[in-house]
Amino acid sequence: MPITEILARNAQVYGPEKCLTEINLELQESHNVTWLEYELIENNPAGEYRREMTWSVFDEKANRLANLLLKRGIKKGDKVAILLMNCLEWLPIYFGILKSGAVAVPLNFRYTAEEIKYCLGLSETRALIFGPEFISRMEMIYDQIPDVKTLFFAGENRPSFAENYDRLTANCSSEAPKVALTDEDDAVVYFSSGTTGFPKAILHTHQSLMSSCYTEKKHHGQTREDNFLCIPPLYHTGAKMHWFGSLLSGSKAVLLRGVRPEWILKTVSEEKITIVWLLVPWAQDLLDAIERGDVKLDDYDLSQWRLMHIGAQPVPPSLIRRWKKYFPNHDYDTNYGLSESIGPGCVHLGTENIHKVGAIGVPGHNWEVKTTDENGNPVPQGQVGELVVKGPGLMKCYYNDPEATSAALKDGWLFTGDMARMDEDGFIYLVDRKKDVIISGGENLYPVQIEDFMRAHNAIKDVAVIGLPDKRVGEIAAAIVELKPGCNCTEEEINAFCTPMPRYKRPRRIIFDKVPRNPTGKIEKPRLREKYGATSIVATQTQDKC
Repeated sequence: MPITEILARNAQVYGPEKCLTEINLELQESHNVTWLEYELIENNPAGEYRREMTWSVFDEKANRLANLLLKRGIKKGDKVAILLMNCLEWLPIYFGILKSGAVAVPLNFRYTAEEIKYCLGLSETRALIFGPEFISRMEMIYDQIPDVKTLFFAGENRPSFAENYDRLTANCSSEAPKVALTDEDDAVVYFSSGTTGFPKAILHTHQSLMSSCYTEKKHHGQTREDNFLCIPPLYHTGAKMHWFGSLLSGSKAVLLRGVRPEWILKTVSEEKITIVWLLVPWAQDLLDAIERGDVKLDDYDLSQWRLMHIGAQPVPPSLIRRWKKYFPNHDYDTNYGLSESIGPGCVHLGTENIHKVGAIGVPGHNWEVKTTDENGNPVPQGQVGELVVKGPGLMKCYYNDPEATSAALKDGWLFTGDMARMDEDGFIYLVDRKKDVIISGGENLYPVQIEDFMRAHNAIKDVAVIGLPDKRVGEIAAAIVELKPGCNCTEEEINAFCTPMPRYKRPRRIIFDKVPRNPTGKIEKPRLREKYGATSIVATQTQDKC
């Protein structure tokens, strides 16, 4: 069943009920007004602080866009790109593209103009819908993308080279278009995070999207009473596929623009949020704010918050121990997935397995998992091998890249490029990215293991371990350490903290710097390698004492 039928069902069954709320607390604070007072402000050029949408309006908006695309000659299988910040229009646009039979192509809002042009070309996009934040980037390339026949602009102050999305869709029918869709039809192109070079285009079918709905709901048990807080960018599979559990259960969700700890807690309290998905840095920031006294939990009503789950990167066990200290009644889950496996869920810890925190978990609902050697043969239990997954949410291919497709998909299995080991109970532990493994004097060093150990230091906010060239042993481990605000630490103190680790695993260089992460929370190690690979920089960072 195509995923668009779930939206149509919800519109029919729950039509007048609220399904989505967009909240912009930065906008509210800039006007220094209360939530209700904000609704009385007139002629605000920045838009509204809090906007809502019902299931029926959601479906109608999707239908209007689908009919506009069909009127403009978009055919089944054509690609239509989305370049928007998280907003109330994002998901209706996504579903409108799907309802037209076209293939949705979400674009990373951090892409440069050249990256936007590259991804539009690689995906063979024919139409693009973009927002006001991207006018300057689009001005640089709009006359260099001849295959993109139509540019729609969603927002105020439309540039001359684009058409008005709101006006055009308002004049289109709100009835569902008569486009036959099947599970096997192409549905979306997502782009890899680009942490290992230019992004690859990942093609999925409607079956993939539906599989993520069922997997997410099975793992987290969404009901009609739940309210999901969505903070990560919707262009990425993670945020959207977790929201698919809300779609399948017909429950509410809130799109929060901004990640400040007080904004998260305020929204959870005021909107009666029950489920929150966080990235590691956001969870760390929230805990740090609590421990510094910047936020006080007693100021918020958090009694209905039942589940916090994390994904997109390895989760330090020390982080979850800290979390349970302040939120002892929360269920907790870790989710592992890739854009190639339609986002989260091919491996998950399970709320009942918090005693195994540190593991990414066991095979997800309807998924199979194994760890293999370089020849694709299973490795013995406890040994490190490449994580390989199989299930109904696997990508169809890397679009326009048969060589990369054949390297990643073999006999129905996806070779993830992640190194992992399986314990005696069948739980899987990520060790590192295959390309991130450091070979030092013939020993394999797995940066994630070193990073997890170092994050337990009270002064360390974040850490990334990379390999630097060394004439004697080939590579050495260097730790880029980002300290918590107001903390003082030296290279000698970090080295002393690392002495319990085996000598060969200890970082040989300590570099104090900010740890860069992309919008999905993954450490951008290529940037660090480029910055520090040619020359070694050893420094200390000194700030006021904690």
